[in-house]
Amino acid sequence: MDRSYLNWPFLAPHHKQLALDIDHWARQSLPPLLAGGHDDVDATCQALVRALGEAGWLRYCVPAAYGGATDALEVRTLAIIRETLAFHSGLADFAFAMQGLGSGAISLFGSEALKQKYLPAVATGEKIAAFALSEPDAGSDAAAITSALTPTATGYSLSGEKTWISNGGIADFYCVFARTGEGARGVSAIVLDAKTEGFSIPERIDIIAPHPLARIAFNKCRIDSGQRIGAEGEGFKIALTTLDIFRTTVGAAALGFARRALDEATGHALSRRMFGATLSDLPIAQAQLAEMALDVDAAALLIYRSAWVKDVQRTRVTREAAMAKLFATDHGQVIIDKAVQLLGGLGVKTGSKVEELYREIRALRIYEGASEVQKIVIARQHLENFRSEAKP
Repeated sequence: MDRSYLNWPFLAPHHKQLALDIDHWARQSLPPLLAGGHDDVDATCQALVRALGEAGWLRYCVPAAYGGATDALEVRTLAIIRETLAFHSGLADFAFAMQGLGSGAISLFGSEALKQKYLPAVATGEKIAAFALSEPDAGSDAAAITSALTPTATGYSLSGEKTWISNGGIADFYCVFARTGEGARGVSAIVLDAKTEGFSIPERIDIIAPHPLARIAFNKCRIDSGQRIGAEGEGFKIALTTLDIFRTTVGAAALGFARRALDEATGHALSRRMFGATLSDLPIAQAQLAEMALDVDAAALLIYRSAWVKDVQRTRVTREAAMAKLFATDHGQVIIDKAVQLLGGLGVKTGSKVEELYREIRALRIYEGASEVQKIVIARQHLENFRSEAKP
């Protein structure tokens, strides 16, 4: 893997060392954890979370005050870890990412009691987290959710349904977004323990790249008011702020997949003999490799720019994160497709790395805001900035 990007001005020396350290760990530790393949995805993910916790990598998912490695969630660190893990294993990246996203709302907006209750166990891998926002009729349009929190004498009663929930079925707790009023300001966030009476998993969802995914349901789940994240009515803001941090890292995962595809294609091109030379000697193969390398660097620049702006300038990165996710995921699929083509029959053979990558990349263009939604976000931000600059 080309590591020259670790010397870019967006990153500090400790980021480079982190990338080298987790890469070394992944090469040593992931093969035995993944040896069983995807026959039991739940058990594999649970084992990965424990291993990531024991190795200390999950400490980067929570603030230092609660067992974390940094004072606050740092996007560059999360991006580097996701990119490196994704290079080795999509499932390992998934296990890490969901610990961060699933607990992110608590880290950013939770009360001291909620942080103490959940975050240390997230950092050690003792508790598995989940982020429950999407519904059957409310995906990217989060303001359209219908799950409802009804006030009770001690808190709320939660009823409704969520779907496409990552870690659904294996999570110990879920950060759930449900309606307490009308419109975007009528959404609140709460933490639901998986053992709560009335909570159920009516359906496990299988997708092309196996991950723990489920439809979850709430039937008058009684939840104490202390489980609410932030103030009532702040749920939509909490969800968007959390996604603002982790959306950039989705692009980083896609970048990890793309880098691996480029490595696989390059190694094959250098060794594949044909027409009296190697595949890498053919101009048409060189053109493919050049385009892949270009797209990898362009994606990396967008990702680490977005992460740097968030970490250093400490401003919203709605536009930057949308650009990073859109380009990295869409072009990640293009890069992987070219790798499959360069490997020929081996590229579509079940069990080959590029065949696995071909399946892994597709979902990233949909979750945490589909590519089409990112284009809407970018256009809106662009128009808003243009109007502001045009004012006298």
